Amino acid sequence: MSSIILITVIITASIGNLYADTVVYTSGNYKMTIINNDPGFNQNTRQRCIDTYFANMPQMCSRFNNNGCTRDVVFTIDPNYNGVAYASGGNIVISAAWLRNNPQDTDVVTHEAMHVVQRYPRGDPGWLIEGIADYARFKYGRNNPAANWWLPDFDRNHHYTNAYRVTARFLVWCEHRWPNIVNQLDSVMRSNTYSANSWNQFSGGKSVDQLWGDYANNPNI
Repeated sequence: MSSIILITVIITASIGNLYADTVVYTSGNYKMTIINNDPGFNQNTRQRCIDTYFANMPQMCSRFNNNGCTRDVVFTIDPNYNGVAYASGGNIVISAAWLRNNPQDTDVVTHEAMHVVQRYPRGDPGWLIEGIADYARFKYGRNNPAANWWLPDFDRNHHYTNAYRVTARFLVWCEHRWPNIVNQLDSVMRSNTYSANSWNQFSGGKSVDQLWGDYANNPNI
């Protein structure tokens, strides 16, 4: 992939407590627009976000949704958002406070960019959607150790519907036994043909509950 090119600073303004700057970056066929509303946004954190997007978005698009992947994504660094981050269409909002307090957690970009790649027509089952996104973070993340982010050890109190890292670890376990299962689950989610029976189809006849039982008995990955 070609080097990242700064296209233009569209807006830089500071009026009272309002601040905004918009910068567009491109690399090959991929484009990243950062709308930054936080005057204290750390430049090292910004650069890690940029590097993460351009390193991981092409890999995830190529693997999961090459023909339908959005390659033009807008990131907003929002001081007024009290969560961590969320994706909607080709737009990602990241909490300015989160990045200020967790400056190494730039693989939040990987997780949210995977939601852009997913482009599923439905929002359920949410546990699988978030599990696949954290699976992608585990597989492609560039700064997980520095961010103190990991897949948790199995716990008897866990369940595959816990989503996020718990489900991601289960998916990694499944993939070690059925190497194409994550790709297949992602595909049926996107084609809106997912059902509980999908697990049986992709694992040689075992339901998700049976797989979880096997996982509980031997959770090593």
